[in-house]
Amino acid sequence: MATFEHIIIGTGQAGVPLALRIAQQGETVGIIEKGNLGGTCVNTGCTPTKAYIASARRAWIARHSDELGLDLTGEVKVDFRKIKERKDQLVNESRENIEEQFNRSENISLIRGAAEFIGSHQVSVNGKTYTADKIYINTGARPRIPSGYEDVDWLTNESILQLESLPDHLIIIGGGYVALEFGQMFHRFGSRVTLVVRGNRLISKEDSYISNAIFKILEEEGLGIWLNSEVTEARQEKNDVHLKINRNGERKSLKGSHLLLATGRQPNTDHLSLEEAGIVCDDDGYIEVDDALVTRLPHVRALGDCNGKGAFTHTSYNDFQIVDSHLFGDKKRFVSDRIPTYAIFTDPALARVGMNEQEIQAKNIPAKVAEMPMRNIARAKEKGETKGILKIFIHSVHKTILGATFLGTGADEYIHTLTDMMYSNTTFDKMRDAVHIHPTISELLPTMLENLKDL
Repeated sequence: MATFEHIIIGTGQAGVPLALRIAQQGETVGIIEKGNLGGTCVNTGCTPTKAYIASARRAWIARHSDELGLDLTGEVKVDFRKIKERKDQLVNESRENIEEQFNRSENISLIRGAAEFIGSHQVSVNGKTYTADKIYINTGARPRIPSGYEDVDWLTNESILQLESLPDHLIIIGGGYVALEFGQMFHRFGSRVTLVVRGNRLISKEDSYISNAIFKILEEEGLGIWLNSEVTEARQEKNDVHLKINRNGERKSLKGSHLLLATGRQPNTDHLSLEEAGIVCDDDGYIEVDDALVTRLPHVRALGDCNGKGAFTHTSYNDFQIVDSHLFGDKKRFVSDRIPTYAIFTDPALARVGMNEQEIQAKNIPAKVAEMPMRNIARAKEKGETKGILKIFIHSVHKTILGATFLGTGADEYIHTLTDMMYSNTTFDKMRDAVHIHPTISELLPTMLENLKDL
């Protein structure tokens, strides 16, 4: 049996900085990893997908340069193998950097293998027992695979990243951010892409005008989008996947070379034997935690996607910051301090902070809205990227910012202007009266706030 002061299960975007922080304080930590170092972000999330998206955008720009007066003679050729090699290099560099940081610290012990609880303070890895005063679970999440696809070869957001050649026709089941990002990306690489969506619009958690705008953007690019479509049968015939689909009450058939299931995520908690420690999960498998990320056991905390409090790298890292503040900080931080914010990295990007229109209306909050179509913004017109809309929501009484939804070029960057305003709890007039740089997209944010309308 090996004993540490701390044990961390998982090397995701909360586990790694937590291990380094604990080690800096002179305390011992054993960090357990059954797969590749870095968790989802490094291996199957942010790093590889944004590398692919960057290559896909370059291909799109090359094909549309004539709109800006550039004559690029010849066919735009996509070297998918080279694109994958670049992606793999970035991923490997991140993994190696993490391992080097661990190796440089005599207080960190990297333990390879799958962990299982065998007591409230003990975990087993490859038949060896490890014990610690404090334990942290950072095991992330994985793709959820629905029933009905047992007889076909399917891909997930993880396995599709290992393809060596482009799909001829990629069918994607789902209408969320994974489906949209991969769909646009592979279409720009040169694949035919069809999205099969059960609901009546894309990204149903967003306001309908956003869903409709993204639908139009992707459809104009050439993606096929089947809304109100339920797969009733899936079978494999040699190298092709054949689907039977109920589309708007009509029976349809669809054949593709590859099938991507983008149907949600589930937490990696079902193989930890949490019941042996008395750790409780909710009905969906997420570990129940309080506002400081403490489980039912006061010495065990859960961080990252496995706790159901967020599903992004930035929320996972904030989980680390919360735990760090309670272990070593003077000012304590809590999950409830966090303002929801995220982006969908389509092109143009969708960025959100706080509440959107349908959430504000559902809560009957008195609000005003400022909005600006991208087509009215000079910099967007100069760049030739005028699709999208900007909206900011203001509390009618308190004059504070309730949230913002931006769909447009660069939206994932200038959304942070609103994020910072909301964290400072500042009234909207401080931004309204600010002077921004011309010509930029964000220079229109103060101008927008001069023209508020009732929501």
